[in-house]
Amino acid sequence: MNLTLARAAALLLIACSAAPALAEAVRAERVAALMPEIDKLYADLASAEHLPGLTIGVVLDGKLVHARSFGLSNVERKTPVAADTEFRIASMTKSFVAMAVMKLRDEGRLGLDDPVVKYLPELRGVALPTADSPALTIRQLITMTTGLPEDNPWGDRQMQIDNAELARFVGAGLSFSNAPGEAFEYSNLGYVMLGKVVSKVAGMRFQDFVTREILLPLGMRHTRWEYTQAAPGKLALGYRWEHGAWKPEPILHDGDGAAMGGLITTMDDFARYVAFHLDASPARDGPDTGPVRRASVREMQQPRVFTGMAPKATLADDKTPNPKVTFYGYGLSWTRDSRDVVIVGHSGGLPGYGSQYRFAPQHGIGVIAFSNLRYAPVYGPTTKVLERLIERAQLDRRPVAVSAILATRQRQVAELVQSWDPALGAAIAAENFFLDRSREDWVAASRTQLDRIGKVIAVGPIKAENQLRGTFPLVGETGTVDVSFTLTPEREPKVQFIELKARAAP
Repeated sequence: MNLTLARAAALLLIACSAAPALAEAVRAERVAALMPEIDKLYADLASAEHLPGLTIGVVLDGKLVHARSFGLSNVERKTPVAADTEFRIASMTKSFVAMAVMKLRDEGRLGLDDPVVKYLPELRGVALPTADSPALTIRQLITMTTGLPEDNPWGDRQMQIDNAELARFVGAGLSFSNAPGEAFEYSNLGYVMLGKVVSKVAGMRFQDFVTREILLPLGMRHTRWEYTQAAPGKLALGYRWEHGAWKPEPILHDGDGAAMGGLITTMDDFARYVAFHLDASPARDGPDTGPVRRASVREMQQPRVFTGMAPKATLADDKTPNPKVTFYGYGLSWTRDSRDVVIVGHSGGLPGYGSQYRFAPQHGIGVIAFSNLRYAPVYGPTTKVLERLIERAQLDRRPVAVSAILATRQRQVAELVQSWDPALGAAIAAENFFLDRSREDWVAASRTQLDRIGKVIAVGPIKAENQLRGTFPLVGETGTVDVSFTLTPEREPKVQFIELKARAAP
């Protein structure tokens, strides 16, 4: 092997060993380079849609790497918006209530399939829509599949309801649009009831439980429920645009209906919450010190009930087709597009406020937007911004930790595909391997691929797809062969599949 090739192989391996830190720095630089363009997009949106005030944030790899504010939090006093301005985030509150439910579930204090009547006895007299309707469950409340009808904007005015009034309201009977468990339909009332379940199980107001068990452990010390408790001069007042002028909207006080949308927070605080969600992925070993288990946070983010399709959706360029499918999880919306990018989050809208957050768990990035205009149209643009950042900054999926067995089998597969040693093959190949393809055929096929790259001079690091599947490069004198393999579910996983693809040297 000549010195040039040896040096190239060594540099490749050194670069790969330093990849995590290098990749994080490169990701940050690429995202930062796009920020002037993103800021302009939001500035133009604020102007076009008459937003009195707007603040945006980008969370990357656990940090709020960019925050920018526009306009006024108080039009009358000309108070500018800042990262510490307190906005009501409306239905973005719902995921906090869902997270409280998950914490209580993890502590064994409730079950997701418990009937709601166990905690809200006022439901005993409620007639369900059909004789064969199943009992209402907590899982149906959290996924909005109770059969209760879509209740915007009626629900937006119910936040101040107290528990006694809620019990009377529910006990008098409810109207349903579907049988429970059949379909998704957005229900603020369902989350008001979910908040009451949390209060009953926790033995305290759900607001206090969320604050004590989630907000404060995350360092969200400027997040609150009652607007009169906001820091002096920091509250964003709500407005609507009417007849060419901003008109103040009355702000609702905290109440027992606040589970549907009562939280008030800052960009700095909410970025901590998004970072916590992003930190839950990928699954891994190591300390699990959050206020809620990582596995439970990932569980919240999974698709549970179909909500719609967007067959004509496009990429951020508004031209390239990118169809999407959307589900609802536990207090979170979930979308997967044609490029296999998963985006999770929630919108928020109330009289005086409009907000949105979207994050990509597998890519480690999220975008947040708060405004103080009634149902401010930040929803679609924020999703587009996140898609643009992933695409334009070339943000790959965050690496999955390589399991011990995957690392062991990588070394063995690298040797096997070069030597086809019978003893090694017998030791690591699953029973199907040489039945699906003869040893002689494997030798011939792999030789065809390896001959294209000359002598193998290095084995690159493995990129894990999961704990039992991965890909690694065999670096040759004139090119590279990418080797992919999959292991079996046996107690001692063996190799059930191998694929080799040669690519020319750059």
